Amino acid sequence: MEEGESHVLQLFKTLHRTRQQVFKNDKRALEAARVKINEEFKKHKNETSPEKIKEMLKIGSDVELLLRTSVIQGIHTDHDTLQLVPRKDLLTENVPYCDAPTQKL
Repeated sequence: MEEGESHVLQLFKTLHRTRQQVFKNDKRALEAARVKINEEFKKHKNETSPEKIKEMLKIGSDVELLLRTSVIQGIHTDHDTLQLVPRKDLLTENVPYCDAPTQKL
């Protein structure tokens, strides 16, 4: 296996692991993401241009980062209420916004 192929395979596996974490317990979203990931890799499996492969790896990495850091599940609890279910890795300390920070001397 060539170096480029190992990067592609590693990204493919990482995207699927991220998909499983981000869409946990949502069968429809898990399946839709699985199909989309597989389609995109299959569509470009014969690409030979190192520049194009590098560009697609960057796009795939960006998508993985976006999924991991920006997607939060929501559950409909009734007809007009949505309960957000953030993953623990998305929770951070809540630092209040200060419109006029104090100046250091």
